[in-house]
Amino acid sequence: MKIKRDIIKDFMCWKDDPHRKPILLTGSRQIGKTWAMKEFGKEFFDYCATFDFDRHPELKSAFQTTKDPERIIKELELYCDVPLQPGKTLLIFDEIQECEEALNSLKYFLEDAPQYHVMAAGSLLGVAVKNRRMSVPVGKVQVMRMLPISFKEFLAVSDQKTYQYIESITEPRHLPEIIFNKLKLEYRRYMICGGMPEASVAMLENRGMEVVDNVLQGILDLYEMDFSKYATPFEIPRIKAIWHSLPSQLAKENRKFIYNVIKTGARSKDYEDALLWLEDAGMIYRINNISKPGLPLKAYSNPNAFKVYACDCGLLRRLALLPASAIMDKVSNYTEFKGAIAENAVLQSLMTMDGNASPHYWSPSSTAEVEFVVQWGNEIVPIEVKAEGNISGRSLSVYNNKYRPKHRIRFSMLNLQNNCGLLSCPAPLTQWAWQWLAPE
Repeated sequence: MKIKRDIIKDFMCWKDDPHRKPILLTGSRQIGKTWAMKEFGKEFFDYCATFDFDRHPELKSAFQTTKDPERIIKELELYCDVPLQPGKTLLIFDEIQECEEALNSLKYFLEDAPQYHVMAAGSLLGVAVKNRRMSVPVGKVQVMRMLPISFKEFLAVSDQKTYQYIESITEPRHLPEIIFNKLKLEYRRYMICGGMPEASVAMLENRGMEVVDNVLQGILDLYEMDFSKYATPFEIPRIKAIWHSLPSQLAKENRKFIYNVIKTGARSKDYEDALLWLEDAGMIYRINNISKPGLPLKAYSNPNAFKVYACDCGLLRRLALLPASAIMDKVSNYTEFKGAIAENAVLQSLMTMDGNASPHYWSPSSTAEVEFVVQWGNEIVPIEVKAEGNISGRSLSVYNNKYRPKHRIRFSMLNLQNNCGLLSCPAPLTQWAWQWLAPE
């Protein structure tokens, strides 16, 4: 089963841009970066040539003896079965972190051979670059960040009729009950498997929860091996400690990251490098508190108060050993963690927005917290997240009374409606919500 990835549309815009730069594709492990590049090459080019520096280390010699792209191309032609023709062949440099000279060559492809279409990606690229002190050709590449499969992408495959209905909506109105029930079912399935392609496909093909959980566990095991491969012996236990503390951190009613949850007496200065490692690896999202919802949000960000979420709700569920049946059971007894899973899934959808969205959270006191605050154009929009249909709570009202925002959003499992600036939206529709915000 094939899941169409939205990032292909970005690749298409890049292909036709006369001022394009080589792409450097980043993102966490196992999200399908190589697959997406190859799929794009097969569909939109006459030829696609992939050069994997991990699988074929002998390729490095082509970059170590010259910086001239034409000479590099001539040597690479000896390693592939397709012609390397400008405009007709997509060149993919995979696992590029294994060859610093290849990474640096992207600069010369831009300057001396812009007629070639070049894409590059690597495993834990941010971590490898930092640890090995590799130089990246800043300003000479277009960095694209790839994310796990979104619910929108998942729904387009799992229930095409429901997807097409949602795509046709032009204003926030109650969904027909049959559509709403189908939407909730698919969203719960998505929260179980998450957006890692292999796990999503296993769910979409109805191969059973044992297969889905085995896939997710395999990815978690791979991540653990990455700690040992890419981190220093000093960092490894601290990275593991933070990673395994995520379920405990998010199970608290106040989800602010607390170092004591990792280990009694733990201090921020001892674990900051480990947190940065996980961020660079794309495994976590760090969401900072804001002192007030001003524009730009980052100007009011407090780096000392933050929440940490997993890059994927399916991985978080498996990391916590939460059975799939608990997600499907609306009255299941795991109140705090149910809220954590709901927030993590909504955050994944928010991360697909324009990069300026910059999700933060607002918590002026222990009695009030708005889960997310995002920058939407010139607006600051507060977002409340409720796991099910219980929308009691005063935090959004406190925020509204203090700052009077033009728009507010509440994501829950209730039906769609707009009420005096408050968009009450089913959580599955997070990626669609912005088109329904009422104009001034």
